[in-house]
Amino acid sequence: MNRVFITLSFLMGVVVLTSNYLVQFPINYFGLNEILTYGAFSYPIAFLITDISNRFYGKTYAKKIVYIGFAFGICFTLLFSTNFADLISIRIAIGSGTAFIVAQLLDVKIFDQLRRKKWFVAPLTSSLIGSIVDTFLFFSISFYATGIPWFTLSLGDLAVKIFVALVMLIPFRLMLGQVKAI
Repeated sequence: MNRVFITLSFLMGVVVLTSNYLVQFPINYFGLNEILTYGAFSYPIAFLITDISNRFYGKTYAKKIVYIGFAFGICFTLLFSTNFADLISIRIAIGSGTAFIVAQLLDVKIFDQLRRKKWFVAPLTSSLIGSIVDTFLFFSISFYATGIPWFTLSLGDLAVKIFVALVMLIPFRLMLGQVKAI
């Protein structure tokens, strides 16, 4: 389990770093630049990692993954994608950390309370609620009063996160058959 723990923690950090970097780039196709960034596609994987940890190893283990993933993610973000001369970049780091820790811990709590329901209820509900909280915390902290259309970006981001949360049910379900849940 130690190797799994390290792997999941590292993956969580990579997801946070990747998402923090990609959120700086709007999608410049089909008029989506006002409503969507590339970060919307990578971040929902964090909820999958948390939910898998919670399902197979329990909420205490999942919380540890969140805390370690948070530390890795923040360190990676500060080292590789934060421009300390740019206020937006600093706000992205602060917004990301705040939104991540709040949303992921909320995801763990909701998932744990729903774990005995049908297989899809806990991951879907916890990911959807976590995504809503994460999205609006992140975008309001990172971009409020900057001239960036943060509210429309957050709505586009949330729509993609909801779609990805639905798609992430596929690997989650496939893993249920491979590992015995607690």
